[in-house]
Amino acid sequence: IYEDWGRGDFGRTGEWADPDIEWARFGGEGAGAWTGLGAMTEAVGETLGGWEDLRAHADEYIDVDEDRVLVLTRWSGREKGSGSDAQALRANLFRLRDGKVVRLIFYWDRDRALTDLGLPLDTGSADA
Repeated sequence: IYEDWGRGDFGRTGEWADPDIEWARFGGEGAGAWTGLGAMTEAVGETLGGWEDLRAHADEYIDVDEDRVLVLTRWSGREKGSGSDAQALRANLFRLRDGKVVRLIFYWDRDRALTDLGLPLDTGSADA
């Protein structure tokens, strides 16, 4: 997933996501929850539409338990309209079943993700 996202390719969701995926976004604009691949794809498309050259890189993978992996991420890109470069530290929590992602939570705040999971806080979690 992050090989694609690191190149700015967010279009291969159907390859890794379960058709009935549960997707949630905590914090930031457009916080909410969606069910199903189509609903998730539409919501993500709206978010990505405000960016140029958006990329996501995995900084660290944390095995939470046998079904869940927390990925500490670094997002970078240019805001459409202003052309301003932006970078942010985020976290994504994946729940896996039978080789597919069945639940994905995007956290705008790394510390919230770590706190929700009872993990030690990341000292480098402030937005860059």
